[in-house]
Amino acid sequence: MGKRQLRWVYMGVDVLSALIVWTLFMTFRRLVRDETVFGDLQIFVPNYNFYTSLVLFPLCCLFVNALSGVYLYPEKQRQLKLIPTSFVSSGIIAVVIFFVLLLDDVVVSYQYYYWSLLVLFVLLFVVTYAFRAVVCWLVWRNYRSGRWGIRSIVVGTGESARRIAQEIAHRMPEYKVVGHVAEERTVPHGDILGGLNRLDSIVRDQDVQDVVIALDHCDEKQLFSLLNSLFQYGVSIRFVPSSYDILIGGVRMTELGVSPLVSITSSSMKDWEACVKRFFDLTCSLLALLVLSPLFLLLAVWIKCDSRGPVFYFQERIGRYGRPFRIIKFRTMYVDAEREGTPRLSSPVDKRVTRVGHVLRRYRLDELPQFWNILRGEMSIVGPRPEREYYIRQIVERAPYYCLVYRVRPGLTSWGPIRIGYTDTVDKMVERLNYDIIYMDNMSLKTDAKILLFTLEVIIKGKGV
Repeated sequence: MGKRQLRWVYMGVDVLSALIVWTLFMTFRRLVRDETVFGDLQIFVPNYNFYTSLVLFPLCCLFVNALSGVYLYPEKQRQLKLIPTSFVSSGIIAVVIFFVLLLDDVVVSYQYYYWSLLVLFVLLFVVTYAFRAVVCWLVWRNYRSGRWGIRSIVVGTGESARRIAQEIAHRMPEYKVVGHVAEERTVPHGDILGGLNRLDSIVRDQDVQDVVIALDHCDEKQLFSLLNSLFQYGVSIRFVPSSYDILIGGVRMTELGVSPLVSITSSSMKDWEACVKRFFDLTCSLLALLVLSPLFLLLAVWIKCDSRGPVFYFQERIGRYGRPFRIIKFRTMYVDAEREGTPRLSSPVDKRVTRVGHVLRRYRLDELPQFWNILRGEMSIVGPRPEREYYIRQIVERAPYYCLVYRVRPGLTSWGPIRIGYTDTVDKMVERLNYDIIYMDNMSLKTDAKILLFTLEVIIKGKGV
């Protein structure tokens, strides 16, 4: 079963759990409506709208559970890990419903009214966790039997690669090693899927989801060349410690089930933070496009009156997983600004920038249409700025680790642009990259909030250029 199908299974059992819990809870409320419990005091006198709430309650549960991050990596969930996740999400849902009931019910006794909160919480936690634990048990049962597995390949055929493959097979049942990519042949010949020159086709043909790089001898150029080719497939990438030294501490050690492996693709953000971040992106971008639409119209008229040409400017940039996308901006330059065919970096005194363009750049207003890119899932509000492929090739010559930014969605703003501003040289682009690497190693909602505050300062003071 694939990741997407498993995610739907978890969502399905959560909906089923919510329906069961709500039916039991409403039955409890009906039973105590005109009865006395815990003595001679009534709990509450409820108002009922059962069928409407039977739809709204599961939707509320799905929303909170999604923000908890439980659906992010369903193939790696474990029963123990599900306990705190289910506990916290059940508590949040119960508190939300508690306040909804306070607004809707005719309260008779607040003291015993709180028992409804406890009943709902206990029901929700027990039933939700029970269903999830059963699903998790079935998933791991299929992992251990070999029927399911996260398809993995080991790049390398030396002693280290052989040892890693054996340890994964014996100690990490969720992974299924489908073969090796050859460097030297010290593993059985039948396990070799091909050479390094066929790595791309092997990943595609074998439907690989996880790659372990275990080359005994690998220089920096070869290592980052492999990373650059692998990121585009969105696979998990891990290293043995011998490769870790090359990355200058820019990754986290997460796998301890075998000889220590280093994950290059895992985020420093917790799962729930990543989900909240994406929800924040979607909500803010949608609101921004709606609320700022009058400003968009005014800027469009201003741009058209200032110089001939379209209002919006589209340009191909490289985003997450190294995949290209079309970024959208308000046009700030004259038409055919790159008529020679060679990309040129802009500067604060660039004569290609229009009169209106200087104002838009100063207050970063030219970036506002990128809320559409955020809504489409191509960008985030906070993240490394995306570059053009022409400049990426030049950056890679100076900083071969550029491919590390492919781990996350590019952003509308980040620590790099705040510190460096507009980059008019490749050296400044490399310097900005280093700030972005630091950001990715310290990603959190708190860090994003700080960056947004600094961004507001840049916009208000007109320090965009």
